[in-house]
Amino acid sequence: MLFDLTDLRLFILIAEHNSLTRSAERMNLSLAATSNRIKELETRFGTRLLYRESKGVQLTPAGHTLLHHAQQFMQQVEHLKSDMQQYNNGIKGYIRIFANTTAVTEFMPEILGKFLARHPQVNVALEERLNHDILRGIQEGTADIGIVAGPVQGDGLQILNFSTDRLVLATALEHPLAGSASLPFIQTLEYEHIGLHEGSTLHHFLSKIVAENGQRLKLRIQVRSFEAMCRMIETNVGIGILPRSAAQRHQQTMQLSVVELSDPWSVRERSMVVQDIDTLSPHARNLVEFIREQTAQGAEDDALVPGATPPPAKTGSGKRA
Repeated sequence: MLFDLTDLRLFILIAEHNSLTRSAERMNLSLAATSNRIKELETRFGTRLLYRESKGVQLTPAGHTLLHHAQQFMQQVEHLKSDMQQYNNGIKGYIRIFANTTAVTEFMPEILGKFLARHPQVNVALEERLNHDILRGIQEGTADIGIVAGPVQGDGLQILNFSTDRLVLATALEHPLAGSASLPFIQTLEYEHIGLHEGSTLHHFLSKIVAENGQRLKLRIQVRSFEAMCRMIETNVGIGILPRSAAQRHQQTMQLSVVELSDPWSVRERSMVVQDIDTLSPHARNLVEFIREQTAQGAEDDALVPGATPPPAKTGSGKRA
């Protein structure tokens, strides 16, 4: 074997401290034993991993590569320990989900509530991430299911479309744009906007659209949720772009005008991303099917509301670039 877990933990510490001595102390090893372990690693890999300097050590290019893989490997070991611990506590399944802002704040809490009520021996970790972080998490195996919106490319991944949503403009009832039937996003840029926080998928997406058009988004304030956004919009502090599903829900309790955007990109496919649905755990596969069933039912209900987007045609799963 090229290495063991002690080798990887030791190498990660050396990279953090740039010191064999301090790393040896942290691992309760002698300096000689630490040095021997690194020399054996270098012999097994056939390349130098560290530059020895008077003030400590530095990673070589090969050392940086080993560090990257060592950190991923140890992360997977921690996931394994966590997953196995669940069994000791009576939990039979654990599902990790990376999702965009809309999924985390709007529809996934309700869906997961129903799913977990039916599967009491399953635990779920739901984390908000940007699209590229979601795809990387699925590729690296740090998440089981990814939920994204809009065009997505993931080499070697399965992309499962499960619903469609539309971005709309929300304004106060007395705003000049209130009551418009439809308008392009660029027409909103002369007004001050209420936006989501910097780390949100929607903020990242709109910032990219604005930059591509050589424009600037006048952000009056940034908030953490669609509810907070709509409360600010209701008081006419500014206008905001958000998913229609969120706008219509808050329109039931707030004085808002919801205006369609005419831009083609305002219609966004929601997709689940997995490495391979056939290799998912049974609990994760059940959740994938449950999400599709619940969102399909929600689309049918929305179709009964005047002006709502009709449910999309169901698409099959398949790998695509």
